[in-house]
Amino acid sequence: MKAYVIERAGGPEVLQLQDIPRREAGPNELRIRVRAFGLNRAETYLRAGRMGEITAPRVPGIEAVGEVIADASGQFRVGQRVATAMGGLQFGRPGSYAEEVTVLRDNVVDLGDTSLSWAELAALPEAYLTVWGALTRRLAIQKGQTLLVRGATSSVGLAAIAYAKWLGLKVIATSRSSDNLERLHSIGADAALVDDGAIADQVRDVASGGVDAALEVVGAATLRDTIRAVRPFGGVAVIGLLGGPPVLENFHLMQDLPGAINLAFFPSGLFGTDALPLGDAPLAAIAHDMAEGRIPSLVSRIFDFGDVPVAHGHMESNRGLGKLVVQL
Repeated sequence: MKAYVIERAGGPEVLQLQDIPRREAGPNELRIRVRAFGLNRAETYLRAGRMGEITAPRVPGIEAVGEVIADASGQFRVGQRVATAMGGLQFGRPGSYAEEVTVLRDNVVDLGDTSLSWAELAALPEAYLTVWGALTRRLAIQKGQTLLVRGATSSVGLAAIAYAKWLGLKVIATSRSSDNLERLHSIGADAALVDDGAIADQVRDVASGGVDAALEVVGAATLRDTIRAVRPFGGVAVIGLLGGPPVLENFHLMQDLPGAINLAFFPSGLFGTDALPLGDAPLAAIAHDMAEGRIPSLVSRIFDFGDVPVAHGHMESNRGLGKLVVQL
């Protein structure tokens, strides 16, 4: 089968399309014919050598959508439309930049009987599973509450806006550029703010007393200010590190973490574990309502399978306001 292979760290040019052996599914695995996959920063970090030295050929990719080829357990039927994310993809096993992928069964989600295209479906797994885990499972957001999305022009930030509006929340979203505010409103943000690094007072002007919850996509660089925007007994979940290393210097528990605020880091590596089984993940419902026009699309550009290096270059240029996907 054809797959992209990285044999050395470097730029997009090190992504080489090669013929590699198919990997048969073990007792706890299934094989999927990949129809499309989303692109993620984690794959550019792997390619560039920022996730450790590349000592053996690696197939990148942490998510995909497609059809089941084989599942010995019979839990999934042949031809069933499914999504997969994480579960060791690109790290402990070959990733999803391939015509087929073998994955852990616990990291597979049924997409149901949806009319949504493969390209649109490819924008869902990593982004929406992350916001579901962080907002619903970790922060326990509720209809009628107010959410701050810090760093909302990222694909996961846009998914957070769309998901929160789908659940009936009020959303305040931020971007470093005023040029992006209209995009945030188009996804559903009730208020969109230009982020100069200190927006807590503006957020409190919009949400008197502070927001109920905040999703921090920028990371350590803005976390103290994000915490200041949250009401007592509210919560903050960190899901991104766009602003640099995940290190807080001289963090003062009483001054920097006031008002009994709940602070957590949510890693997508929990997907499919005993701590976060995916059986009740809402991907099928999201796909259905997106096909019906009740949830906006996140896709900003679709690339052909032969153009993955070009897609990586586009992603690193920060020109896309949304999800970049590759369709086979």
